[in-house]
Amino acid sequence: MTDPAFNTVTWFQIGTDQPEQAQQFYGELFGWHFTADPDSGAAYDLITYPGDAQPHGGISHTDDAADNHTVFMVLVPDVAATIAQSERLGGKVLVPPVTTPNGLVFAHLRDVSGNRFGVFTPAPRP
Repeated sequence: MTDPAFNTVTWFQIGTDQPEQAQQFYGELFGWHFTADPDSGAAYDLITYPGDAQPHGGISHTDDAADNHTVFMVLVPDVAATIAQSERLGGKVLVPPVTTPNGLVFAHLRDVSGNRFGVFTPAPRP
């Protein structure tokens, strides 16, 4: 398997205050499978496609329907540098860089049209 190229959409996230209903909906609609993310505790589920063991997205458990969202995530070599470039171009930071326990770094941004998207660098390989 080859690594995805930088600056490509390689992940998506569905944020919902009703994760069980979202899993049922997308599972029945597309045949997606869901497992709890071992690195995120009970607040995040990984999405895999039928016949593919590699996760391609996730369901983030939100506390309030006002926080529900869908967002695409772009793989970048440097989250901080991408944020700085986005701000120079008129983008806004919605969620500043977060480093997960396994070392993945992500941030959520808003483009100049008001659309939310995310950027991330993967966790270092062991």
